[in-house]
Amino acid sequence: MVQSLPLVLVPGLTCTARLYGPQIAALWPFGQVAVADHRRDADMAAIAARILKDAPPRFALAGLSMGGYIAFAMLRLAPERIAKLALLDTSARPDTAEQTAGRNTQIAMAQSGRYGEIPDLSIPRYLNAKHQRDERLTTIVRQMVMETGPEAFVRQLMAIMSRPDSRPLLASIRCPTLVLVGDGDVATPPELNKEIAVGIAGAKFTVVPDSGHLTTLEQPEAVNAALAEWLGA
Repeated sequence: MVQSLPLVLVPGLTCTARLYGPQIAALWPFGQVAVADHRRDADMAAIAARILKDAPPRFALAGLSMGGYIAFAMLRLAPERIAKLALLDTSARPDTAEQTAGRNTQIAMAQSGRYGEIPDLSIPRYLNAKHQRDERLTTIVRQMVMETGPEAFVRQLMAIMSRPDSRPLLASIRCPTLVLVGDGDVATPPELNKEIAVGIAGAKFTVVPDSGHLTTLEQPEAVNAALAEWLGA
């Protein structure tokens, strides 16, 4: 029998616990599952410290997109507490100037009463082209954006824009690591995820077919299988 290990799931930008809805029940047999709250701080280290304060003494950690950036921040603060690591659809690189400019535009939108436009900007970046007319998936994206709200959205963007380069951290990661990405992810393309996997000794790299950025929702069975194998190893 696999030894029980608590699992902490960290969502992405404008994502809530709904992001991991398909995973919670599937992964519960491996240990307690918790979804972290990443809405309250505007700095990666502060977000990481808050999550660590509430987390078990030792646990498995999985983060998607911004959740991956937060996972890197948690590793900087308490690497000894993280028994296993899963990085989904993310990047170890800091923001480019173009990305920062785009985020500043979205901050201005949110602060000027135009937050309701954010879901329409997010869906093409979050979902595979095949899924952008899938009413179930687009409804979840819209629900998550609205649940996040404009104030938390601004804090999240500020944290993302100021995050450090995590590539120098990769070689120090020693725990069993899974790096997973959708083959059609345009937000954090497969090559950025492969860069992470190459940088972490022994990391497993998995590309999920027919998926965009939100692999956990778009291809839950494939993601659940990969996470179950990672937790059970």
